[in-house]
Amino acid sequence: MDDWDMWDRRERTRLSPRERLALLEIEAHLREDRGFARRMGGGAHRERRDGAHRRIWLPTGVLLLALASAFCAVMGIRTGDPGLLWCFAVLWPLTLFQAFRLLCRLARRRVRAGVRAGSWR
Repeated sequence: MDDWDMWDRRERTRLSPRERLALLEIEAHLREDRGFARRMGGGAHRERRDGAHRRIWLPTGVLLLALASAFCAVMGIRTGDPGLLWCFAVLWPLTLFQAFRLLCRLARRRVRAGVRAGSWR
């Protein structure tokens, strides 16, 4: 039996109303699961816009944290104010953490696009 015969057989198979209802319930539950939809690469149009909206916040946050950290470090060193130095001490690890998340996201995007780590030449 070749692939064409198998395809014809599948099309002739009919589901009972009870089976169709069960299948619809399963599909409805899967559509509600956002994590599953994200892993499958699909989702509603609204979820795609939300993803684009979320993508801009991480780079913006890293930029703002870096600017605030640099400002606190420079002003803390110039004035010798311990409050500014403590602000830098709190902001800098957050900046590094968010920058690491951004780099991981970019690396994941490169892997999904099919670019390998060894092909940077």
